[in-house]
Amino acid sequence: MPVVSIRFSDEPLHRRLKASAHRDNVGVSTLAERLIDEGLRMEAHPMVLFRDGPAGRRPMLVGGPEVADVIGTIVGGDVPVPQRRSRAAELLGVADVLVDAAMAYYADYTDEIDADLQRRRELADEAEAAWRRQQELLGT
Repeated sequence: MPVVSIRFSDEPLHRRLKASAHRDNVGVSTLAERLIDEGLRMEAHPMVLFRDGPAGRRPMLVGGPEVADVIGTIVGGDVPVPQRRSRAAELLGVADVLVDAAMAYYADYTDEIDADLQRRRELADEAEAAWRRQQELLGT
């Protein structure tokens, strides 16, 4: 594991980093690594940012949905390939440029987004199975 030492010339920045790590109950190095990774990703993909949510930290489009939401709309389905981009934009109510930004991010982080989509499918299947069991108990 590579080791990098960082010296902060801005003491208030260092205090904020430590306070945030304490709040999140993570190490300062862990938080710094996450923030650097996200910062580099946002620099490469300016229309993507990161937000915390119920399922953890996710890449989101600026002013739009999660990247995985867009990709889930584009990949597969019965819409002909040439129409998927515009159809996704229409269904999600976003500009084509946001669909393009999601596709560019997906091209760089395919495995990560595919894993997120797979997890979503599994959670949906589990929720449906639980609902069906409840319906059986109710006799419907």
